[in-house]
Amino acid sequence: MKAPGAALRAAWRPLFATAVIGAGLVARVAAPAAGHDRTIWYVGLVIAGGLVVARTVQGALRGHFAADVVATLAIVASALLGQPFVGLVIVVMQTGGEALERYAEGRASDAVRALEAAAPRIAHRVRNGHVEDVAVDDVSPDDVLLVRPGELVPCDAIVLEGSAHVDVSMLTGEPLPLSASRDVRLMSGSANLDGALTVRALAPARESQYARIVALVRSAQASKAPLQRIADRYAVWFTPATLAVCVIAYVTSGDWLRVLAVLAVATPCPLILATPVAVIGGINRAARRHIIIRHGTALERLGATTVAVFDKTGTITIGQPRVSHVVPADGRPVNCVLRLAGAVERSSGHLLARTLVDAAEAAGLELPAASDVVESPGRGVAGTVDGHRVVVGARAFVLDHVSDGEAAVRRLEPATAGLRAYVAIDGAVAGIVEYADELRPGVSQVFRDLGDLGVNRIMLLSGDHAENARSVAAAAGIVEVQGDLLPEGKVAVVRELVGTGESVLMVGDGTNDAPALSAATVGVALAGHGGGITAEAADVVILIDDLTRVVEAMRVSRRTMHIARQCIAVGLGLSAVGMVAAAMGGLAPTAGALVQEGIDLAVIVNALRASR
Repeated sequence: MKAPGAALRAAWRPLFATAVIGAGLVARVAAPAAGHDRTIWYVGLVIAGGLVVARTVQGALRGHFAADVVATLAIVASALLGQPFVGLVIVVMQTGGEALERYAEGRASDAVRALEAAAPRIAHRVRNGHVEDVAVDDVSPDDVLLVRPGELVPCDAIVLEGSAHVDVSMLTGEPLPLSASRDVRLMSGSANLDGALTVRALAPARESQYARIVALVRSAQASKAPLQRIADRYAVWFTPATLAVCVIAYVTSGDWLRVLAVLAVATPCPLILATPVAVIGGINRAARRHIIIRHGTALERLGATTVAVFDKTGTITIGQPRVSHVVPADGRPVNCVLRLAGAVERSSGHLLARTLVDAAEAAGLELPAASDVVESPGRGVAGTVDGHRVVVGARAFVLDHVSDGEAAVRRLEPATAGLRAYVAIDGAVAGIVEYADELRPGVSQVFRDLGDLGVNRIMLLSGDHAENARSVAAAAGIVEVQGDLLPEGKVAVVRELVGTGESVLMVGDGTNDAPALSAATVGVALAGHGGGITAEAADVVILIDDLTRVVEAMRVSRRTMHIARQCIAVGLGLSAVGMVAAAMGGLAPTAGALVQEGIDLAVIVNALRASR
């Protein structure tokens, strides 16, 4: 999560300058008259301070005038006026703050490369009745491919033969497997869970959905504009004010040492130090609550959110299907249908089978052993329980096992679409089991808390069917909702919001959310049951399955930035008092540098409150 190399590279200058100061002080004590200390300080100032000056000059040539301009002028003036000790003290303050900032904002992300590495490399191409392994990049449209159980679909394709359950959660966020059979279109990156499928390629792998997700994440991360450092925003007016005081000090006294004293006490270390120290404190505080804020920019942006965008499945819902209710046929008790269906499903490894068994056990039912169990991958399962022949599965599968069942099924089916399993007992339709994904507990309170924190719009974006998305949104109290969205559709909506000037918070948990997380002003990943590309694409990662931590992260952001701004205001106020004293001759350059160190210490102590 951190970038230790960058932090170490930034840290050598303050450590080196501090060592030089110590060596100079030792030399002064050992040989007071030799002047070795000044030589040591000059050499150290040229090495450590020269790099600061060079970088500032490069930025100025590009039109970037930041908070380090005053510090650079003070370093140059101290060298020219024979005050190397003052310059080294300023180098320590200046580069120490930069090292802290690098540490606070360091991050490394290998997830996009990991996603690419996880892509299928080999496809099984069928030609003249023979199966040959070829590189995925060699697959052309209309090639016939075999996708075995446990494999990813190598490219966008359509099923020609076979049936299976296919996991599409990585692409659409929908947790329920897709029943794939003839003429069903599949997207690359879908995982075949059980039966073998023969498919026809519709596009090369490089143009398929899996590749588009990788490309979207890369482009979204590259297009996110960096936030100007808070220190630089204050420096816009503080630097000219400092230079004006320097001019007044020289005009009224003609003493260049007074100018150096003004620069020394005005070196904006409260600007340079306050934000990174407070940010590190805020990040550490959030981490103790299992909230990983990956960099300081995310921490600052979090508290300014105006629009919150949520994925549906696994984000505002639990992400696991539950048996919502059982619709029995006339004269059959609900528990009878649930008990017999659960007994047969206990022999199946399918996700919905486990869910049905859990529902039966939660109802206190004892499930008898099933015999003669036969499972048809992607369709259903049949077996004998207590002398009854029980069939559970898809609509067409169950109708194949009953006579004149179409009319009975139509009488039982609800008018609305949804996920359901059909049950037949002894050759007759016995009932329907309805499944639904449940809202997370307390989700409505989360939305109310977000409103209290300044979020004026909440939206739901889902890859699930629009009707299901609208139903969940209504239950959660969300007015703005869009369904049937592929990853690029979510990115388009988020980018449109960002383009109108909104500060957009995007919360998601699936691979299909990764591009939108990267495109948002701040992306938040719920990684309680995983992570991968979703966590790496996000600016904030919540390590436990708790949506309320989104609100907590915003509160940490607001408090941290309040403390940082308070430190800046107090620090600059004290610096202004010191500047006036220095301009009037009340502070020598060395005293001015030490006074500034005292101000810095007070600022740091106050900024540390952000960690509590």
